[in-house]
Amino acid sequence: MAVSHSDYRKEQITSMRPAKRIENLPPYMFTRIDQLLEKKQQEGADIINLGIGDPDRPTPEHIVEALCQAAHDPANQRYPSYYGLKRLRDTISLWFEKRFGVALHPDREILPTIGSKEGLAHVSWALINEGDWALLPNPAYTVYKTSVILAGGRPYDLPLLEENDFLVDFDSVDARTARRARLLYFNYPNNPTSAVADGAFFERAIQFAKDYDLVLCHDCAYSEITFDGYKAPSLLQFRAGKDVGIEFHSLSKTFNMTGWRIGFAVGNSELIDSLATLKTNIDSGVFNAIQHAAIEALEGPKEPTEQTCLIYQNRRDLVIETMEQIGLKAQKPQGTMFVWARVPPGFTSESFSQKLVREANVFVTPGSAFGSFGEGFIRISLTISDERLKEAMERIRLCLSAGK
Repeated sequence: MAVSHSDYRKEQITSMRPAKRIENLPPYMFTRIDQLLEKKQQEGADIINLGIGDPDRPTPEHIVEALCQAAHDPANQRYPSYYGLKRLRDTISLWFEKRFGVALHPDREILPTIGSKEGLAHVSWALINEGDWALLPNPAYTVYKTSVILAGGRPYDLPLLEENDFLVDFDSVDARTARRARLLYFNYPNNPTSAVADGAFFERAIQFAKDYDLVLCHDCAYSEITFDGYKAPSLLQFRAGKDVGIEFHSLSKTFNMTGWRIGFAVGNSELIDSLATLKTNIDSGVFNAIQHAAIEALEGPKEPTEQTCLIYQNRRDLVIETMEQIGLKAQKPQGTMFVWARVPPGFTSESFSQKLVREANVFVTPGSAFGSFGEGFIRISLTISDERLKEAMERIRLCLSAGK
């Protein structure tokens, strides 16, 4: 029987629908704000964007030079190894032992990744079966939740509450839920709240993982961006941390290399092997010249990172001082490149963010963009020049003063 044109169109339209795994992703809440930002910019407004955590400082010159030299070598222009250069893995091993006092086997416990985001996303695919539960902090970096959904897992929120210093409260997780979980993501120093965790917290996390036979996935991207003498710990430096966990590090924030896309996963050899097996089937590894630059970064002087931290610390102090002047509550963070502040009474996270865009031409990220328990907060990024940050703080101060 002949198929009518209308029937054909119906079939064609149905086939163009995205997969259910895409349809199940949470809505992207920045849509309305992006439209507002675009409208303001079209009107000629000078928007100061404090929304994105992308370092304004350049990558140190010695790292750039290492990339340039390596890129000219024809040997580096071919397919890279799925497992990264042996020399890079050796360098990571030495750096990790110096920094955290933990010995890692270069061939079994280290895997370079295309930025930490890639590793964080793919570890769900490597470990989660259809219907498995995953325990996720809320608010949190959104890749945790989306990767679990794409892997066919079921996200379960662990609220990060101000009264708990934005730490995961393991005692609040009921035993039935914990037993159903396959893995638990967490992240300290924390994005977006900037909270830090001490050794007692990590030891509690490890015991929780052992009690319920689940995997700890620690996002440690901000380990080197810390202030006031604070040094962030690694999950792996605590007893049994390597038995139950995998940890993700990034060169993006430490060395101002966000666009370079290189990081690494470290930890339990079986977990590393599972992630590597997935990666060998879906990517070709990191460009070798970038790996050589990463070696230079890890082996090179510490002064550029120390200087970056000092710059962020001074900017943090400016933001905290402004928040105090205008009556917004914000804890002084000891890590990351963000300040997490409460919105004024009468506002939601999104409505306050929109107010600042409309009336001050300043964009800050609404806390609700990171999950429902981020409601009532905003995240202010420190990755903008001192002059522009001062101007943004003055605009916000004047905006709120005018409303009194």
